[in-house]
Parts: sequence; structure tokens; C-alpha cells
Amino acid sequence: MSVMVEFSMSPLDKGASVGDAVAKVVDFIDRSGVPYRLNPMGTVIEGTWDECFGLVKQCYALMAEESGRITITMKVDVRAGEDGRLDTKVRSVEERVGRKLRT
Repeated sequence: MSVMVEFSMSPLDKGASVGDAVAKVVDFIDRSGVPYRLNPMGTVIEGTWDECFGLVKQCYALMAEESGRITITMKVDVRAGEDGRLDTKVRSVEERVGRKLRT
């Protein structure tokens, strides 16, 4: 089973600029070994249910060390029998369009 989670997480008590807090979490995701893609509005991770939600939980704990209020937005896609969808979903759209797209 493949689980993809797109999420964004931000502290609400650090003012308008949250880049340092977000960078700390993204660095943690990168070091985790879980496949991911960073985008301007969040991060998509792929793994098992436990890997994905365990990682989100760890990211929350990391941010909570320095913040008393955090907002988290998540979308979850669960599909039986398919892995590697971070790449295959994009390729599928590119094949239908007939060219490589900016991602």
C-alpha cells in the first residue's frame, strides 16, 4: 500500500516570517530517508501509513519545541499495490499532455 501525504506546518506565534521553522522541519524530512517532494505550499511524502504519519508526528514535535501554537494542513492519498507515485503520478500527466512539465 502506498500512502502519500501532502502537508504544511507553520508556527502561529513567530510573526510573519516562518522560514527558519519550516527549514528546520524540511531538513528533518530530508534526513529521514522518506521519499518527498518540496513545493512552494508544502511537502509531499510517500511511504507506509506508519512511516508517513510517524514522520508528520515527529515534525510536529520538532516544531513544538519552539512554538506554542502550530497550524497543520494535510491531504492524504492511499492506494493499494503501488509505490513510487511521487514520480509516476507526474509522469502520467506529462504523457497525457505530450511533453515534460515544470514541476
